[in-house]
Amino acid sequence: MKKLIKISLLSAMVCSSSLVASDILAKVNGHNITKQDAQEFVKATAPQMNYAQLPAKQKEMVLQRLIEKELFKEQAMKDKIENTPEFKEALAKVKDELAVNVWMKQQLDKTVVSDSEAKEFYNKNIDKFKKPATIHARHILVKDEKTAKEIIKQLSGLKGDALKTKFIELAKTKSVGPTGKNGGDLGTFAKGQMVPEFSKAAWDLNVGEITKTPVKTKFGYHVIYLEGKNNSETIPYDAIKDRIVGTLKQKQFALKMAQMTKELKSKAKIEMSK
Repeated sequence: MKKLIKISLLSAMVCSSSLVASDILAKVNGHNITKQDAQEFVKATAPQMNYAQLPAKQKEMVLQRLIEKELFKEQAMKDKIENTPEFKEALAKVKDELAVNVWMKQQLDKTVVSDSEAKEFYNKNIDKFKKPATIHARHILVKDEKTAKEIIKQLSGLKGDALKTKFIELAKTKSVGPTGKNGGDLGTFAKGQMVPEFSKAAWDLNVGEITKTPVKTKFGYHVIYLEGKNNSETIPYDAIKDRIVGTLKQKQFALKMAQMTKELKSKAKIEMSK
């Protein structure tokens, strides 16, 4: 039994070591550079990026920067940079800034928004949490009205899937717009997102219909096909709760800081230079 326990412990230690070793990207004079170091470096320069998702070439560039940073740090320590007035002055400034930042974060963390407060805000501002009505349309863009009329003629009499299939086919072969290769697909859009002439014509259509006359805009002449309509809908509370809580928390925090600032200033001796 004791032998089994020893083997299990040894196995666990080996697994643990291998996991730690897998995180090490390089060693510089005995100092480990890890994947966590690389991620922090990437986050500091490009918050939206993730080290693990970078191409191999960019990962190598990040690693080389970290190696250089470690070498420079070691050299700075050898040159006794810590004893210089410049370092001490810079450290004092960083220390002050860090103290304020950490304290501010603590104050923010202490700010609490209850579920009932968030729900009340949601109910009072329900109109702000609505998705606008949208439509899904396709179009064929040509340079002249005659060509647009010829396309409409080719499509006349068709309905349902036959109309849609033919429209996509003509969009791919006739449209001069960038969406032509995708069958003229414009995706979904709300009112006001397209130029007025196009928007009005598209919104006036019923699903599965095309415009009976060419629609002229500054881009040329359009034939529009309406693929779908989505009615306006209210975003459920649970889907928006975290955003509401975050907003209310920031508002309460700002109010709290304003009140604290006023109180601290009233007690402090502040002398302004003339």
